[in-house]
Amino acid sequence: MHLAELNIADWKIPADDPRAAFFHDNLDRINALAARSEGFVWRYTDDGASPEELSLYDQSKTAINMSVWETAEHLENFVWNTVHKKIYERKNEWFEVMGSHHFVMWWVEEGYQPSLHEAKERLAYLDQHGNSDHAFDWSHLPHVKLWQTQRCA
Repeated sequence: MHLAELNIADWKIPADDPRAAFFHDNLDRINALAARSEGFVWRYTDDGASPEELSLYDQSKTAINMSVWETAEHLENFVWNTVHKKIYERKNEWFEVMGSHHFVMWWVEEGYQPSLHEAKERLAYLDQHGNSDHAFDWSHLPHVKLWQTQRCA
């Protein structure tokens, strides 16, 4: 099994605001780093997405990232042990603190690429039911602990 993840963030400033330039200027670099990282499998892009899928999130208001990794440890290493962490540490400059879950993970068969629709359903399931094998956050994975040192809840 591989690990899929969805991470969303609601902009606190307009997405095209000059104050968001640092985030945008580093996005391609961070995505390229992920693609080169050990254990990376796949990342969602808008290329080829259906109009229905594109309408799930208003990307002028919400930033989305969905990817698949070989293991939770691979994702954990990328998130907390690369330059990605430096961008993450500045998230409050650009994004609202969300009142619901903004991050969800779930297991997928090797070779499977989840849809954004499925990911949104997993996030809603986590919000409604809490951690389960169907949808979970870092705390559901007792063997990964770096998130605890980052004060993520």
